[in-house]
Amino acid sequence: MLLVLLGTAVLLGWFGIGNFAHALTFPGRLTGAVLIVVAFTTLLAAGAVLDYWIRHSFQYSGLIVLIGVFAALLTNAMLLLRTLRSGDSVTFQALFGALVAGSAWAVFAVWRTSVTIPAPKRVAAALVVSSVLAVANFGYQNLYLPNRRQARPLITLSVGKAVPSKDRKAFAVPVDITIQNRADVGFYVLGTEFHAMGERVRLSPRDRLREQWRRDAQQWARSSGEINPLSRREIRQPGEMMEAKPWMSQGDWIESGDAFTTRAVVQVPVDTPYDQVAFYATAKLARKDQIVLDPPIEFVTTSWGGRDVASWVKDQQKSGQDSLVYRARVHENNAIDENTRDPRFVFVYWTFGRHGAGVQTSVTREGADESNKLSGQEQRELVSRYGLTDIAAGPVERTLWDIKSQR
Repeated sequence: MLLVLLGTAVLLGWFGIGNFAHALTFPGRLTGAVLIVVAFTTLLAAGAVLDYWIRHSFQYSGLIVLIGVFAALLTNAMLLLRTLRSGDSVTFQALFGALVAGSAWAVFAVWRTSVTIPAPKRVAAALVVSSVLAVANFGYQNLYLPNRRQARPLITLSVGKAVPSKDRKAFAVPVDITIQNRADVGFYVLGTEFHAMGERVRLSPRDRLREQWRRDAQQWARSSGEINPLSRREIRQPGEMMEAKPWMSQGDWIESGDAFTTRAVVQVPVDTPYDQVAFYATAKLARKDQIVLDPPIEFVTTSWGGRDVASWVKDQQKSGQDSLVYRARVHENNAIDENTRDPRFVFVYWTFGRHGAGVQTSVTREGADESNKLSGQEQRELVSRYGLTDIAAGPVERTLWDIKSQR
């Protein structure tokens, strides 16, 4: 019984101090405070064990032992469920399993000794209330928070007046990109991209047939995320990328209430074959209250390089999508997950090709198989646990006539 109580006190004290000092959310800090209180209770109960079975100097030492082993049983059971649900460490799962079994045996062993309990109803009420509060906090931290409404910053695009070059052979089109964080949490910037697409648009002299509409729909269904512009008169071709580049530094962050604006300038030749230009901007973010990013986000390899990359990245490479791969270490937002889960890394895939550009992110443990893309359920779990957020703006379109009229 001493071994169970002392082991529980050490383990819960370690987790509790880590959570209380470093957790990123108030519920996480509250969990740390509760763990510290339980650790102190089990430590006190360990001292009461010696008095109850050896010295017999305190009348209610048995009651203290009973409260201590009951608190150890409840807390160890919740932590066991948590490690089984989201932990990777078999060692901690086995350790908590042993402590749960030992705590259950200790509760039964102490109860059989007919412990003297003053005001049994009050003591029972206190145990029930404390148990309900502990379970409620556990449920709030592990069930409610991961499923609450996701906060999302906002990206806006503003296309300025085109400026002709000195030789009148090109136009510089300024595009202002603004991100506003009106949420109550900050966000890490995992990756951003801005790209401009040139589009050819011909007009049919008469209404187009239904079969032609269907052919257009199938064509755009196979394209890389472009909006399907079905029209009775317009005959469009898939856009071609004119320019692509990041617009914020990877690893930076934007705090609650902040805004950031930058300007991208796209050079458009006068003799361009396109009829209009479409501008897009996207960002991949992670909530600062759900993840700790260990900067920098370093470049790792390319899809066409010699190092190994995920097979789905290679498949994109074969279909004309090149990729740049970046990686950074991430930490959990609480001490329990940080110690019971394997190290995780965020991977950022910056893909680009003739038909556009994009950024994809994934959080995986070290050495995990990244041969396949994540399933929908796995992606939702990532979004829930790490607060991964995708935001986008566009397309914002300008006709070449509008641009060339500045000449």
